[in-house]
Amino acid sequence: MVTGEGAEHIRTDLEDQGWGATRAWVEQALSEAELIEEVRRLRGGWTSEMRRLDIGGPGGRRSLVLRSFVKPFFVRHAEGLLTREAAVLRLLGGTDVPAARLVAVDALAQHCAHPSLLMSLLPGTVRLGDEGADRRAELLARQLLRIHRLPVTAEARPRTYQAWTSPERVSPPEDTEQPELWQRAVDVIRGEPPEYQACFLHRDFHPGNVLFTGDGDGLRISGVVDWVETSWGPADLDVAHCSTALALLHGVSAGMHFADRYLAVGGTLAEDGAAHLYWRLLDALAFAPDAEKVAVPWREVGRADLAPALLARRLEEYLQALFDHYA
Repeated sequence: MVTGEGAEHIRTDLEDQGWGATRAWVEQALSEAELIEEVRRLRGGWTSEMRRLDIGGPGGRRSLVLRSFVKPFFVRHAEGLLTREAAVLRLLGGTDVPAARLVAVDALAQHCAHPSLLMSLLPGTVRLGDEGADRRAELLARQLLRIHRLPVTAEARPRTYQAWTSPERVSPPEDTEQPELWQRAVDVIRGEPPEYQACFLHRDFHPGNVLFTGDGDGLRISGVVDWVETSWGPADLDVAHCSTALALLHGVSAGMHFADRYLAVGGTLAEDGAAHLYWRLLDALAFAPDAEKVAVPWREVGRADLAPALLARRLEEYLQALFDHYA
């Protein structure tokens, strides 16, 4: 998700597509005499529409982000998703994880045109280019470890993780020349999940949900966004998700090295290679056949090279590399 640079100006009134009710709800959350001065659509989102709201008032200017679910599938699941994200943002407010501050939430669209969450704007931008990818991956590993080490009480724990695919739902590429590779991968996830030591998971941690500022030695992570899938489960699963994304974005080698980076900064993963392979494949197979649903927002923020054929090839090569390394 792009936060500011390159965001598309749309309107100042939020009245299009029946957004008047949403505008009224946002205004109720503002301080007295504050006004919405400008609205910009943020690019790079897939599950929801994201808007940057520039607010002006006697105390100066500030910016907020409005997340709204408009696709029917996510509207149906909005209560759980947005309620969970609101709870997580409250929890993270007292930690060193750079997350947005919750302003208001209307998970059932009782006041808004669509289920919505209002939060503070984080600095920085999403960076998905190949240049500097290694340095960013090091920072991603350190940030992910800090998330996993968050102390969470039993009462505050999020739900247990949910798998995003199953053997029956996997769709290999139609033109694959390695159907046996796909079948082998499906057979791995057909088994029972390995035992694991649970921790706090972002559950959708990947370069598209992390904001950066600075360059070179001054490069820093300035924000981690999209906490709607936050879960309780194995660190391997978060590492697996980021690894798959890196393999698709930058090539198989980038995806294979991320687990080593995570271990190098002090993280802990399953010692048994077969157990770790299960989590890696459980995540990777959810992207089949061509990872198009993640490619669409990635292309919006500059990765026009990520055509379906390229992503399908990288995903298949990544599956083979996982078996070569862990089987």
